[in-house]
Amino acid sequence: MSKELISGAEALMRSLIHEGVDTIFGYPGGAIMPVYDALHDHQDKIKHILVRHEQGATHAAQGYARVSGKTGVALVTSGPAATNAITGIADAMIDSTPMVVIIGQVGAALLGTDAFQETDVVSITQPITKWSYQVRNAEDLPGAIARAFYIAREGRPGPVVIDFAKNAQIAKLEYSYKKCTFIRSFVPVPDVEPWSIEAAAALINSAKKPFALIGQGVILANAEKELNAFLEKADIPAGWTLLGSSAMPTEHRLNKGMLGMHGNIGPNIKTNECDVLIAIGMRFDDRVTSDLNTYAKQARVIHFDIDPAEINKNVKAEVAVLGDAKQTLELVTEKLNAAKHTEWIDSFTEYEQTEQEKVIEPELNPTSHEISMGEVIRKVSEATENKAVLVTDVGQNQMMASRYFKFTQSRSMVTSGGLGTMGFGLPAAIGAKIGAPDRTVCLFTGDGGMQMTIQELGTILQEGTGVKMIILNNNFLGMVRQWQELFFNDRYSETHMKNPDFIMIAQAYGIKGRSVSQREDLDGAIAEMLSDDQPYLLEVKVETKGMVYPMIPTGASISNILLGDK
Repeated sequence: MSKELISGAEALMRSLIHEGVDTIFGYPGGAIMPVYDALHDHQDKIKHILVRHEQGATHAAQGYARVSGKTGVALVTSGPAATNAITGIADAMIDSTPMVVIIGQVGAALLGTDAFQETDVVSITQPITKWSYQVRNAEDLPGAIARAFYIAREGRPGPVVIDFAKNAQIAKLEYSYKKCTFIRSFVPVPDVEPWSIEAAAALINSAKKPFALIGQGVILANAEKELNAFLEKADIPAGWTLLGSSAMPTEHRLNKGMLGMHGNIGPNIKTNECDVLIAIGMRFDDRVTSDLNTYAKQARVIHFDIDPAEINKNVKAEVAVLGDAKQTLELVTEKLNAAKHTEWIDSFTEYEQTEQEKVIEPELNPTSHEISMGEVIRKVSEATENKAVLVTDVGQNQMMASRYFKFTQSRSMVTSGGLGTMGFGLPAAIGAKIGAPDRTVCLFTGDGGMQMTIQELGTILQEGTGVKMIILNNNFLGMVRQWQELFFNDRYSETHMKNPDFIMIAQAYGIKGRSVSQREDLDGAIAEMLSDDQPYLLEVKVETKGMVYPMIPTGASISNILLGDK
């Protein structure tokens, strides 16, 4: 009996279903039309979210992946669609987000001829992906998809691009599918070296002032439980990176706050006072370390990471514990002595009190009639009982949200950390809500970032995605304006924005909304926004020249923190 022959496009659909894909974010076009035609027959198994721009597809896939723990999938056509997707691919790479992006390509016979909408996708995406591969023959497609999902999710996650030539989408093949579980020369998770476990435990057991830095690697490894056991057994205070937000509950007694440029005072200062610095799944980004010449020079450093390339890249480690954090944390914890570091932990208190007095209290309870960003964020967080997923755009809204939103469970923070992509927030929030439909998803964005991808309100119109969008509108590119005030003598070059009526725009897309400029209206507006599962846009007109403090100027020592004059 002859075997069934199917098209490459149909083989893609069956391969995605084999990988458990039930949601795709995408936008059709000429070079991917056979795939979209095949998708039409599988709508019962794969839901396609029609975004309004290919950048939105990749950011939505990122948001979906970050909250669900699954691999996000985006589907776009060739040429300008492919280049539109580049920002999201680069963003996923630097933030270690598992994503497979399938891009249509001109027929193989036309490659290299400057054909209509031809772009050399593989060359463009190789530096910003874990793997970028062109499928020219239909029979190569199943194997390529299997490898794509394996590479995207295993080890340190990241994006993979499959460039799918149109002739291969149409050609027939005898289909069979086998999931990939091994690739020669690709070692996603290094073997744990027993000596490193012993050495790390010995160093921690001898520490008088240990301090842990928590990164997203803990969340990606699903190692929150192991982290908690590790910290509590040895009584180690911890700070967290932006992407490490929500790995431990905000109110945990050992949680000392955010690290870095706009982080809390205590964890930044104590980084330069601890005797043993324990980095877990974080990469010593310059926004965390600032001046490396003055960073933690007194400390003996232990670095837990799954990626050997991160070891000694920025900060030299005395002990490198390579491997999956879920496994390595458990192994080290077994060898730790139960300890108490009461005096050391209590020494954070003076900095917490200083920050509360000089920064937090003025931000949350301003004496000015103008509404501050911080008070809006804290009110929304409390109104959701601190259980919502926080999605941010980039800028002051991002830093304020990470400082004043509280977390009670993991995978509750979606933001563009490494690339700092303005316009990330709205499409990422759509993806996050689809990835976690039972949770409240709150987007905080600025007026500038909102307008970079505002067309995705059309996606909400079509899908009815119940995202709560809060625009913190100060009519400025706030973070750039802050730097202009501090470092460019108040020369506000091209940062003031004349904005449209956001509520009228929302209404045009069938989305309910309300604009608030008076403090007494804020609680009622938030309650109205959260009262049902429908999408809602709340514009809050906040203080024009609000500042995000604390702040460590670029290149300065982490000890040189600015507190402002609030």
